[in-house]
Amino acid sequence: MITIIGAGPIGLACGIALKQRDIPSRIIDKGCLVNSVFHYPTNMTFFSTADRLEIGGVPFISHGVKPTRREALEYYRRVAESYELPLHLYEEVRDVRGKDGSFVISTSKGTYESSKVILSSGFYGLPHRMNVPGENLPKVKHYYDEPHPYAFMKVLVVGAGNSAVDVALESFRCGSEVTMVVREPHIKESVKYWVKPDIENRIREGSIRSFFRSEITEIRDKDVVIRTPDGYQTIENDFVMAMTGYEPDFGLLERLGIDFEGEEQIPVYDEQTHESNVPGVYLAGVVCGGLNTSKWFIENARTHAERIAAHITSTGTGS
Repeated sequence: MITIIGAGPIGLACGIALKQRDIPSRIIDKGCLVNSVFHYPTNMTFFSTADRLEIGGVPFISHGVKPTRREALEYYRRVAESYELPLHLYEEVRDVRGKDGSFVISTSKGTYESSKVILSSGFYGLPHRMNVPGENLPKVKHYYDEPHPYAFMKVLVVGAGNSAVDVALESFRCGSEVTMVVREPHIKESVKYWVKPDIENRIREGSIRSFFRSEITEIRDKDVVIRTPDGYQTIENDFVMAMTGYEPDFGLLERLGIDFEGEEQIPVYDEQTHESNVPGVYLAGVVCGGLNTSKWFIENARTHAERIAAHITSTGTGS
């Protein structure tokens, strides 16, 4: 029996690859099915086309050129149902002990024995914090769902990537007074090509106020202090949308004894087999990039599942 930690698209792909080889597995996740996708903004559209999000050979048909969050949720539900994947949802993995061939998985609901472990836990659970005074105030949001709650309010958006741009544009069009605070000198080049001209035009015309090469230094109940190239400024504010990205929870990896390399804390693993420096423990998906959470996506990490399943098959110890 193989235990897969993480029921995201790559975790599901691992389960499928093992099932196709008649290797039993279980998939455990502390949240819902494809929990990260579920927590994307309600109106989000993917950068990738539907075919690049497919797993297990199940066709993904979307109504538009780019699929929406809602379509992706429906698709991955259909994939899990089609393959009858053994899902253990809303079950947090608290500890993994043992060695290759005889691991013991302790969760919030029970204890399981496992011959090998695949970590595909993603990174969406921990927001990358700004570490400034006032960041814990209720007005500060590290997750965004939809613009309506912020209508007619003064909203400050931190960041210059896809998430920040989507929040700024949606909030602006819902009646918010939007200000952007960006460390970089411009909006990131990686922003979706059909959205980038829109945000740049709104900034240029002054509809969305922006401060580049700037950062927040303090958040208070009714305003925010930012440092700009022209000095400090205080801005009246109702909500801060900190779209600063997310980072992996390295706790379980560290307890397992997985080593890390470089400033980006990339976990050590064999790129051909995805087995980590701990025998019998494999890494799949975003977790392979360490702090560089933009390196691996669904479309370029799908191959991880096949590599892992092939190696487990070659060892003959998957059952």
